[in-house]
Amino acid sequence: MSVYVLCFILFSIGLYCVLRKRNLIKIIIGIGIMEYAVNLFFILIGYRFEGRSPIYAHDKVIKNMVDPLPQAVVLTSIVIGLSVTLMLIAVAMRIYERYKTFDITKINRLKG
Repeated sequence: MSVYVLCFILFSIGLYCVLRKRNLIKIIIGIGIMEYAVNLFFILIGYRFEGRSPIYAHDKVIKNMVDPLPQAVVLTSIVIGLSVTLMLIAVAMRIYERYKTFDITKINRLKG
């Protein structure tokens, strides 16, 4: 149970970065931390203590096997998260080229 609390704390750290920081790079890092916290939570849902691999069993008994579905979901989530992060970095680079700053308060003032 304590591992789930640690996942929640990790997610809260990422949420804090997104809501309170004013630097675009720190906001992007906060989004990445939140993504990894959710991925870790999905992996923990499918984990079983002393579980076996679901691929092959010598005795053909399905007992105490790890659930492979969350692992597949997390692999898909990692690919989607990587593409979202790359898109956010590309947008941040374009904003920096135009406004010469990563500070979102200065970008709001330069609007016009």
